[in-house]
Amino acid sequence: MNAASSEGDVSGHRPGSAGPLSWFCDAVDAINYWVGLIAGSSIIVVTFAVTWEVVSRSAFGQPTIWSNETSIYVSAATYLIAGGYGLLYNRHVRIDVLYGALSERTQTRLDVLTLLLTLGYAGALIWVGGNDFYTAFSQGETTGTPWNPPIWPVKLAIPVAGSLIALQAVANTLRRTGLAPTKEAK
Repeated sequence: MNAASSEGDVSGHRPGSAGPLSWFCDAVDAINYWVGLIAGSSIIVVTFAVTWEVVSRSAFGQPTIWSNETSIYVSAATYLIAGGYGLLYNRHVRIDVLYGALSERTQTRLDVLTLLLTLGYAGALIWVGGNDFYTAFSQGETTGTPWNPPIWPVKLAIPVAGSLIALQAVANTLRRTGLAPTKEAK
């Protein structure tokens, strides 16, 4: 009988050791890291679209029909799918002065409560956003403007954002509760 089994841990892993939960958390971190980098890079597209519009309108008197919508929709998609990246680096809203004054046990309870609330929010994003995406995609919905691009790519960002937020919230809570090792403990 190994030491982990003798301590009542039937998984064969001690809390904080590498195992399935650690692998899950690391995979979620990696996904949100790369999605965040790619989403952040999309701001280059927004910058290009706005710059093109300003130059085209000011220098040549020829405004575009696509620039405004492009910058709005790319920015919206970026904002949505960067939520998991924000959670990865704990850049979400929390009142640290109050949270830090609480006992570790109360902090853990609040973390679990926050997880449940976050999963409710993410579930709504996935459910409603998924339905909106499906409807827009299957009906070929467009924006109805002179440029008239399809709207489904932006609507797809909503359930994707919900999924990334939910996964990162679970990974963060697993680490905070000690069920998976923290990044520093590895």
